[in-house]
Amino acid sequence: MEIDPLFILVLNLLGTFVFGLSGGLAAVRANLDLFGVLVLAAVVALAGGIARDVLIGTPPATFRDWRYLAAVTAAGLVCFFAGHVLERVESSVTVFDALGLGLFAVTGASKALQFGLGPAQAIILGAVTGIGGGMLRDVLLREVPAVLREGLYAVPALLGAAVPVVAHRAGSSSAVFAVAGAVVCIVVRLVGWKYQVNAPTPKRR
Repeated sequence: MEIDPLFILVLNLLGTFVFGLSGGLAAVRANLDLFGVLVLAAVVALAGGIARDVLIGTPPATFRDWRYLAAVTAAGLVCFFAGHVLERVESSVTVFDALGLGLFAVTGASKALQFGLGPAQAIILGAVTGIGGGMLRDVLLREVPAVLREGLYAVPALLGAAVPVVAHRAGSSSAVFAVAGAVVCIVVRLVGWKYQVNAPTPKRR
């Protein structure tokens, strides 16, 4: 028994939109023009899913379903025309980023399971789906990727992806576990951000 494909599609489109908001707001803060806002929104929203599909060996869904491009375009336009409103919430980028991270972690892992990959591979691909876009965003903005400097970025993605994978191994593919995985990822990410919890770093002289 597999998770309803329509449910996964809804989560994917929702994740695409909120990740697009994350990228678009980062572009607004960097004072990019309309094209830059749309490009950064697309990069954050689509890069992780494209990387996952390439690694699985299937044509990226982004290029086969117009709704993904529509979602990311809508997110970019919202940021361009209403970014000043969203920016009033200082944590807006982080919140949208956490939402996208959670949604993409579970959908990435679920898609890997649908293609017959093992549990470890599914968890890794779930994390790749979640963190890929954010890494590329930081590189384009000439910043050290958050995943390399914040301990609770990749870790929440791995934990969130693990929830539906473990449930699948136990014989259940209920959508409840996909939602639970997304919630775990989002909560851990936001708690780590709020309280500045990071993985240990090497001691320096």
